Amino acid sequence: MDDLPAPYLLSLPLHAVTEVYGEAGLRRRFSLELSSFAEAEQVVLQRALRLASRLHREDRRTREPVINHLLRVTLRIMCHYRVRDVEVLAAALLHDSVEDHPRDLAGGEPEDSTSAALGVLARDFGARVAWLVGAVTNPQYDPARDKDEQYREHLVASLGGEPWARLIKVSDFTDNGAGVLYTIGPKVRRAATKYRAVVPLLRELVARPDTPLHDEVKAHIAGQFDRAERRFAAILQPS
Repeated sequence: MDDLPAPYLLSLPLHAVTEVYGEAGLRRRFSLELSSFAEAEQVVLQRALRLASRLHREDRRTREPVINHLLRVTLRIMCHYRVRDVEVLAAALLHDSVEDHPRDLAGGEPEDSTSAALGVLARDFGARVAWLVGAVTNPQYDPARDKDEQYREHLVASLGGEPWARLIKVSDFTDNGAGVLYTIGPKVRRAATKYRAVVPLLRELVARPDTPLHDEVKAHIAGQFDRAERRFAAILQPS
């Protein structure tokens, strides 16, 4: 992988890096992008990647390790959203850590492992990183109510006042929505049903004046939302 020309790897879309070079390619792409950051910033992001790699070391999706998802979410924010805020990027790498591995992160089984895990992130990466991760961490849902409805309510409540957290959630959504292409069986319709209803909410959040993105980036994301809605509608058409 190290002998692959850097300009070539930097020119590839993230999905192409994933398909052709897998985790090694995404890690190499991350390393190349990181070289333009200050040394102290590189140290923070490398620490965040090491922690994410440790926590998710056994986690897999249908076709790949979860770390691929975390790298793509972060690289998308860095490269396509043009964000160089290191705390936002560290939170993107760690955005699933508290939701998926609160007890591992907190070092035991405390009564409130989510709060304890966020406390560890605040201690090791700062209060803002922990706050951003908390904003994109799904709460425990009421089993007596529709889970998808509660998810949408959580998005509106948690992201409405957190412009920077919106970037993490939108990149996460983009990656998960694209992942529908690689899903088979009943999960396809289930994912399309869940994500189709989320698109209008995220579209409105991205369009807000306080969302910290350039207008052309917002337009690019709007186009991605358009394609996602068409894809989900096609999946959900009656046979």
